[in-house]
Amino acid sequence: MNLKDKLLSSYLTSQEHLDLDNSIHDIKDEAIKIFEEKGFPTKKQEDWKYTSLNSLVKQDFSLVPKQEDTIEFKDVKKYFIHDIDTYKIVFIDGVYSSYLSETTHDGVDVCLMSAALTKPKYKAVIDVYFNKIAPQDSLTSLNTAFAKEGAYIYVPKGKAVSKPIQILHFATGNESSLMLQPRNLIVAEENAEVQIIERHQSLNANAVFTNSVTEIYAGKRAMVDYYKIQNDKENASLIDNTHIDQQDSSEVSVHTFSFGGKLTRNNLNFYQNGEHNNSILKGVTIIEDKQHVDHNTLVHHKQPNCESHQDYKGIFDDSSTGVFNGKVLVDSIAQKINAYQSNNNILVSDKASINSKPQLEIFADDVRCSHGCTIGQLDEDALFYMRSRGIGVKEGRALLMYAFANNVLESVKIPQLKARITKLIANKLEVNLGFDV
Repeated sequence: MNLKDKLLSSYLTSQEHLDLDNSIHDIKDEAIKIFEEKGFPTKKQEDWKYTSLNSLVKQDFSLVPKQEDTIEFKDVKKYFIHDIDTYKIVFIDGVYSSYLSETTHDGVDVCLMSAALTKPKYKAVIDVYFNKIAPQDSLTSLNTAFAKEGAYIYVPKGKAVSKPIQILHFATGNESSLMLQPRNLIVAEENAEVQIIERHQSLNANAVFTNSVTEIYAGKRAMVDYYKIQNDKENASLIDNTHIDQQDSSEVSVHTFSFGGKLTRNNLNFYQNGEHNNSILKGVTIIEDKQHVDHNTLVHHKQPNCESHQDYKGIFDDSSTGVFNGKVLVDSIAQKINAYQSNNNILVSDKASINSKPQLEIFADDVRCSHGCTIGQLDEDALFYMRSRGIGVKEGRALLMYAFANNVLESVKIPQLKARITKLIANKLEVNLGFDV
C-alpha cells in the first residue's frame, strides 16, 4: 500500500477520538477529499518541477508514533536558544511536553492547537482564522485533515510579547520511519508584536517525514518576526507550509536558515490584504552530500503602497541540489508598490546544482519591481589576496562564504539567535570564524 492509500484508509480512525466541533469535523472532511483528489505533488506540476517526492511516498511511514521513553532536558538541551529568556512550546513525536515547555500568562494565549480546537473560550478566534489563510493545495489539505497538535499563539490588540517564543518539534526515532503533521496558528491583532523561533529536529537517524502548516495573521500595524532553523539529520524530510495574511501597515519578516536534512521544501506565501504592508523574506542555505533544499515563495500584492523584500543566499557543496522558485504577483489595484527579489548562489563543487526561477507577474503600471539571480563560484582573486596576507585556503574560503551570507544575518533582530546561526554556519564551513557578532 502506498503512502496516499495508507493515509486515506487511516483517516477515519485518526478522527475517532477527537472531541471536535462539527464545523471543524466538516473542515477536516473537506480537506481529506481535496487530498484524495489531488494526491501528492509530482514533477509534472510547474511548482514542483525540480523536487520529487517519490522516495517519500513509496516509504511505509508509521502514522501513529509509539509513546515510549521520556525525553529528558539533557537530551535536547543543545537545540534550545539558552542565552536569552524565552517562552517554550515543545512537542515530542507530535505530543506536547509540559515538562520541557514554559508558556506565558501575561495576557497572551500561548497554548496547544488541541485546546484551541476543543475549548469554547477559543472558538471565536478559531472560527475566524483556522484554515482561512491557507490555500486548498494538497499538502496543506493533508495537514488540515490529520493535524491534532501544534502551537496556538494569540496576541491581543496592543500587546507586545515580552520575550521570544520557541516552538520545538522533536522526533525521537522510536519508529523506524514516522510521519508527523504539526499545525501552528499565530494571530497578532492590531498593534501587537511577537517574535517566534521554530525548529523541527530528529534525535536519531531513523526516517522522519514532517508535513507542517503554519498560519499567521498580522492585524493593522502588527509586527511578526519569525525565524526557522532547519538543521536536521540526514534521513529527515520536511515540507514546511507557511501562509501569512497581512492587514494595513503590518510588517512580517520570515528568516529561513536551511543547513541540513535529506529533503527540505519551504512553501512560504504572503498575502498583502492591506495597504502600507511590508513583507520580508530572507534565507541562507548551506548544504552538502546529496541534500536537497527547495524554497518556493509567493508574495501577492493585493493593495497599493506596499513593499516586499526577498533575499536568498545559497552555498552548495558535493552533490547537493538547491531550488529557488520565487514569485511576485501584483494585482491591477496594487499601484505604487516596491517589490525586490534576489537569489544568489555559490556552487562549491562541480557536482552541485541550483535551479533558480525568479518570477514577476505585474498587472499594475505604477510600480517598482526588480528581480535577479546569480550562480557562480568563489572569487579566486579575493581568495589569492587573502592567502597573500597569511590566511589559509580553508579559512579564506570560509570567510568569503560567510561574507556572502552576512547581509541576511544582519537583519536578524535577536542577537543571541544571530550568534547561534553564526556558529551553525561556522560548523557547516568547518572553521572557527574567530569573531563574535
